Amino acid sequence: MRTFTLPEAQTLLPVLTSLLERAQAAAGQATAREHALQSLHQAIFVNGGMHVDLLHVARLKSEQEKAVAEARDTLQEIEEIGVSVNDLQRGLLEFPFQLDDEVVLLCWEQGQSAITSWRTPEQDASERQPLDERFTRPDRPH
Repeated sequence: MRTFTLPEAQTLLPVLTSLLERAQAAAGQATAREHALQSLHQAIFVNGGMHVDLLHVARLKSEQEKAVAEARDTLQEIEEIGVSVNDLQRGLLEFPFQLDDEVVLLCWEQGQSAITSWRTPEQDASERQPLDERFTRPDRPH
């Protein structure tokens, strides 16, 4: 598993922000198309059948599949960098970090200007703690 220094993780934030926004937009499009398809299915069921524009349905399904694939591919691109997406909707990213003899996770949430918290892999994301001098001390390898 790749680990990051705090400066390395900070440097990646602009690129990761762009990828995260792309994944979120694609996921939003996929969800919107899925809701449209579900609404149509519900209308057909409630009405006991109805005339359906099959070209429109096929287009919705194709757009939904394309958006799912784009979101999945973008998330995979983030993972290949070595960063985990803990929560796509909130934009919560985690970077493995070597802290003494254990690997912890540096946590960054979309909208923050810098990485300010961390957690152990066993902790829930809600148990994040503020960074302290162990993460920024001058003798830490950069």
